Amino acid sequence: MIGFSLTDEQRMLQRTAREFAQNVVAPAARQVAEQPDMVPWSVCGEVYRQGAELGFTGLLLPENQGGMGGSCVDLALVMEELGAADVAVAANYFSLTATMHLLISRFGSDEQRRRYLAPVGGRGPLFSGALNEPNVAASDLFSPAPGPNIGIRTTAERDGDHYVLNGGKVAFVTNGGVADAYLVLARTNFEAPPAMGMSMFYVPNGTPGLSFGKQAELIGWKTAHHAEVYLDNVRVPGADRIGEEGKAGMLLMAVPEMPIGLAAAYVGLARAAYEYARDYAKQRVSWGKPIIEHQAVALKLADMYVETQAARLMVWEAAYACETDPQAAGMLKAPAAKTFAVDVAIKNAQRSVEILGGYGITKEYASGGYLNDAMIGYACDFTREMLRLGMVPFL
Repeated sequence: MIGFSLTDEQRMLQRTAREFAQNVVAPAARQVAEQPDMVPWSVCGEVYRQGAELGFTGLLLPENQGGMGGSCVDLALVMEELGAADVAVAANYFSLTATMHLLISRFGSDEQRRRYLAPVGGRGPLFSGALNEPNVAASDLFSPAPGPNIGIRTTAERDGDHYVLNGGKVAFVTNGGVADAYLVLARTNFEAPPAMGMSMFYVPNGTPGLSFGKQAELIGWKTAHHAEVYLDNVRVPGADRIGEEGKAGMLLMAVPEMPIGLAAAYVGLARAAYEYARDYAKQRVSWGKPIIEHQAVALKLADMYVETQAARLMVWEAAYACETDPQAAGMLKAPAAKTFAVDVAIKNAQRSVEILGGYGITKEYASGGYLNDAMIGYACDFTREMLRLGMVPFL
């Protein structure tokens, strides 16, 4: 028997997330949009603190590690609600931190879990993943060929009981410059293929040699921070390496909750674009009647509803598979859900612009912003082409 009913606890979690999204996230996003010179974190820092106090960042952590002991389905419910208010807040601050917790929870030592997952300033640590580098394709992670010219160039060299990290990360580093801690990918073996020669290190903000460069100005995601990260002889204790040396690529593949949380946020964006266009179509009058009564508009809205429902169900199935079949979740269902949810968000945002007509291309109305936000998902955490090609060996 397949059931689609949420438990009472899940409905309460969903309501809490929806109220937080409407009352806290959405006003903050509007404030940032109305003041383009504002540093987003000056507003979003308080949003993050309040969300962390509600348990959103520790949602997936076991209760004995200070978390809520929730499931990936719980994560999907929360991220859809936050994504409907602002997909950047959902994806960058909450989904990323909630899922990066799992890298430490699952693969860290008891001492690492005790130190790294402890609250910072009454809220939980805001995480960043310092992964991508200039002139290095993210798809290099999947390359079976070894060599110093393939994959990331940041190095981590042994020096006694420490590693010394040197290199730089591209300006797409999420939460760069505002995070409490960075999970840094560095090369520990250039003779192995990239996925087998990388290691992951926990580097707290303020570590000597860790610095930040220019911020990336994206077409959307205006509430987010993305900045270059530089590592100049950054000394990291060996005890701050996450997992085994050379196994960082495998760690990332073993947390399917990451793309699923992002996918759920994009379901929220797809829903928001649909609801915005629907409400407009009920009010806008053409030829003496609301434009929702014109077939050309009605068919667009029907397609938006259908595809949003399909994307949500695909995300829920992937989330459920995290509990029942983690390998299928990681290799097939999570990348499928991420690509489809982003595709639907892009289509819905485009249709929303079309339904609003001339108003759809103005900043006064939200449709254009939805489209800019949606397009970022196309290349975020691998392009749809790379994700789907990665699925092929497991079909």
